[in-house]
Amino acid sequence: MALDKVVKDIIDSAKREAGVLIKRAEEERETILRHADEKNIKMRKAQERELDEILERLRRQEISSAELEAKKIILNKKKEILDRTFEEALSELSTMPSSDKQRIYRKSIDAARRDIPRPRVYCPSGEAALLVGMEGPVSVDEVDMETGLIFENEDGSVRLDYRFRTILEIIWERELRNVSEILFG
Repeated sequence: MALDKVVKDIIDSAKREAGVLIKRAEEERETILRHADEKNIKMRKAQERELDEILERLRRQEISSAELEAKKIILNKKKEILDRTFEEALSELSTMPSSDKQRIYRKSIDAARRDIPRPRVYCPSGEAALLVGMEGPVSVDEVDMETGLIFENEDGSVRLDYRFRTILEIIWERELRNVSEILFG
């Protein structure tokens, strides 16, 4: 019997020790789970913050891209308007009355004679009559060209382009900022 009691005492002691170990293991398990939960919460919050930052960055990029595209469309439309305005101005110059063309041609000849005293003059087909009686040109040749005049010295080494398109392009480049201000404010 004494042996039974010793066995029972050992078993009871082992059970108490097992209970204490189980209790400690469960407390440790709870601590580990709590730490894991806290770590998961922190990671989730960090991922949510990162996702929010990514979404905000994408939103800003989309807005910037849309603004850039809008500016591009506006600039293209302004360029179209400027190009159309240039072409309309050139068309008006080209179709002006003969008396006005003759007056401009006379001034062009006077200006060209400062660089080429006795120039050969090239004019658009059908406009040589506008130059009859003007002092200065050695010869007048009608060629297939846009409205205006081209002057050349006797050996062809110097050429002055007084076509309306060329003159308008020079003025246009110089005054483009003012033209844009007038058209677009």
